[in-house]
Amino acid sequence: MSKKPEDIFNFNEIADDCVKCGKCIPVCTIHNVNADEVTSPRGFIDLLGAYKRGNLELDKTAKDIFESCFLCTACVEVCPKSLPTDMIIEQVRSDIAQKFGIAWYKKAFFLLLRHRWLNDIAFKLGYTFQTCGFKIKDDINSMTSRFNLPIIKSDRLMPSLTKTSFLNSHPENINNGGKRKVAVFIGCLANYNYKNIGDSLLEILEVLEIDAFLAKSQKCCSAPAYFTGDFDTVDANAKFNIEYFESFTKDVEAIIVPEATCSAMLKIDYEHYFHDQPEWKARAKAVMEKVFMATEWLQHHTHLEHLLASKKKAGPIVTYHDPCHAKKMQGIHEEPRNLIRQNYKIVEMSDPNLCCGFGGVTMQTEKYHFAKAAGVPKAAMIKETKAEIVSAECSACRMQINNSMHNAGVETVFKNPIELIVEALKE
Repeated sequence: MSKKPEDIFNFNEIADDCVKCGKCIPVCTIHNVNADEVTSPRGFIDLLGAYKRGNLELDKTAKDIFESCFLCTACVEVCPKSLPTDMIIEQVRSDIAQKFGIAWYKKAFFLLLRHRWLNDIAFKLGYTFQTCGFKIKDDINSMTSRFNLPIIKSDRLMPSLTKTSFLNSHPENINNGGKRKVAVFIGCLANYNYKNIGDSLLEILEVLEIDAFLAKSQKCCSAPAYFTGDFDTVDANAKFNIEYFESFTKDVEAIIVPEATCSAMLKIDYEHYFHDQPEWKARAKAVMEKVFMATEWLQHHTHLEHLLASKKKAGPIVTYHDPCHAKKMQGIHEEPRNLIRQNYKIVEMSDPNLCCGFGGVTMQTEKYHFAKAAGVPKAAMIKETKAEIVSAECSACRMQINNSMHNAGVETVFKNPIELIVEALKE
């Protein structure tokens, strides 16, 4: 995109640029579950233009509309002008947060994301008492509530908590031979819920004889806060992470992230956020050049693909879901497939690029009915493939797809490609 930041975030100019061609409509996640022109990309853009011109009051109706976008970027992918609908909606959500405030439970969650020590305590307590309120399904790292609560319904599948987080389970520096070294940014869900992702990544690095630096002071990338409009949390976490990364980037080849959303936030959205802070934008761009999704780096910068090719090839059938923050935002979709197909048969679902419907904190709470509806076609696609495993390099997708399969009675098991790779290496 050749536009300058001041143009990108000029709602009025973006509205004028939209030719109303309608190419965004068929791929729009919210429009597919709520067929209203108002909640469509061109509807959002038109309303944002009216807001910029002072013709639209940012009232509760407008708030409801702008919080209905999944921020999946499907519209940006097909738009003939690549209009950044997601970026301008993220900006207006900050205005919404300032005017209406942020719900108390979101504030509490974002507070945890700003203080890892507090997050560690909260999740430790959660693990200790989770069996009191939830039925645990250890085989899929998930749980269902024993009671109907305002947000957590009894039929909803949630990720369970681990006894000890990934970062607290290993030393910060792991020596695998000293020939090469990478840092690991793990992401909150993989740290506290899907711990086997990080454990598997360390096993892969051990086999490749690559040292690992776990960067234990890392803070949440702040994607949940960014998508909700809590820019204070984004500002604090982003600046901390940038300064922290600057302290060790010269000592590592790369910072690898087994999570699409975290990777996209670090590599792309930090620059978007700092569009009006030139110094921080430049620092973010410089340091994030070393950030890679895990499969991206492992395929292009190691001999892992050749090593996997030498292993047993009779693995179970896998279907792959493309996370929005991987394919649409970072162009990463062949890399995980190239690694997986060395040992597993991949059967593509009818539309692997279709958003799973996670959509962020608001979509998973107040607007969960939209997220639930958006997950129905994805679960049906997975079932149709008859695959034993569905994979995606994103734990937000994992949480959403697991719940969608649970609701639809689909018995396919979800595994991150990193988990599949380490299983193949053990054969």
